[in-house]
Amino acid sequence: MFKAMLMKEFLLVGRDKHALAALFIMPAVFILIMSLALKDVMNEDKSLMTYALVDHDQSTGSEALINKLSNLSVLTKHELNSNDFRSPEEEGVQFIIDIPEGFYQDKLPLNISVAADTSPSLLTIFKNQIALSWMGNKLDEINSSNQDRLAFLDEQNLGEQSLKTPTSFDEDTLMKVQYAKLAEDEKPTSTQQSVPSWIVFGLFFVIIPMSTIFISERKQNTLMRLSTMNLSLPVLFGGKILPYMLINQVQVWLMIGVGMYIVPLFGAAPLTIGGSVLGLILVSLSLSLSAIGLSILVATAVDSIEQATTIGGIINILLGAIGGVMVPKFVMPEAMQSFANVSPMSWGLEGFLDIFLRRGTVMDVLNESIALTLFGVVSLLIASVIFTYKQRKTS
Repeated sequence: MFKAMLMKEFLLVGRDKHALAALFIMPAVFILIMSLALKDVMNEDKSLMTYALVDHDQSTGSEALINKLSNLSVLTKHELNSNDFRSPEEEGVQFIIDIPEGFYQDKLPLNISVAADTSPSLLTIFKNQIALSWMGNKLDEINSSNQDRLAFLDEQNLGEQSLKTPTSFDEDTLMKVQYAKLAEDEKPTSTQQSVPSWIVFGLFFVIIPMSTIFISERKQNTLMRLSTMNLSLPVLFGGKILPYMLINQVQVWLMIGVGMYIVPLFGAAPLTIGGSVLGLILVSLSLSLSAIGLSILVATAVDSIEQATTIGGIINILLGAIGGVMVPKFVMPEAMQSFANVSPMSWGLEGFLDIFLRRGTVMDVLNESIALTLFGVVSLLIASVIFTYKQRKTS
């Protein structure tokens, strides 16, 4: 009897191919994606930081600093798109170093512009690399001139000839750091970076309740009865899209409210909306349409609630891993960062970060909103083709 029960369970499990995929294929794919995304994090020979540089000083000191930085394996230098550089995000780098005229002679500090989504740990490493490079140059100057060695070590002469030596180094005299598009001395918070990620991830989980109800209606012939009443497909889909878009918007503003009012009660920094509220609404609506379109596509393509739950969960996790929700894109290799752009979660995340971190306007999020809307519309069109085919096949 017990043997028969075991055989029965193995047969049932073997017939559920979607469950087997969730048990074996999805973890394997997830391991592959996460391993590729994080492969450079512990590799000291690979750069995790990108920067661009403009030299207005054109001095021997600035040239020496540039050479030192270019020899560091942890940094990758990109050329500016134009001499009149923009923000780091627009230049496609994390940092922009502006060497002002008078940097070497008059001891003016470097101006460092930082992308708003750069982590504090990476900024600290970047500043340390600049400081070490500068101090290395000063040591090179000391060692190259025996006659001036005492003068370099003399505190009084030091102030007249150059920046301070490593023994009296002050970071503030060497560099001035400001996050792009933020006020002076303002820094992004962890809340501003985490809340957008989980808003995007949460919105796509509408796939589970929506597909469950859709498949239940199909099995109960509710959809068949509606179609016999000459109810058009756009009206049928529209009746599902609008309620779930409303639910999604409640999700968005509830999570924003948690970030603004609940998170500070536990000692973390509150969420602030630095950009356009209209832009935020535009991104959230287009992201909602994208998530709902994918949900209807899955619901029409599968045959059971179990399949919808399994496949929907796998799709959400993989899109989140690829799109920078689970692993920040700035720690991914360059190839993975490019590949992340295939995920609609990446588009939605960038749109929210534009609003929360980069003080973005409606125009700043327009491209992401259009891409999300098109993804939702295309998903709905494919779903309508599948739904129509299945309806004709069963009738």
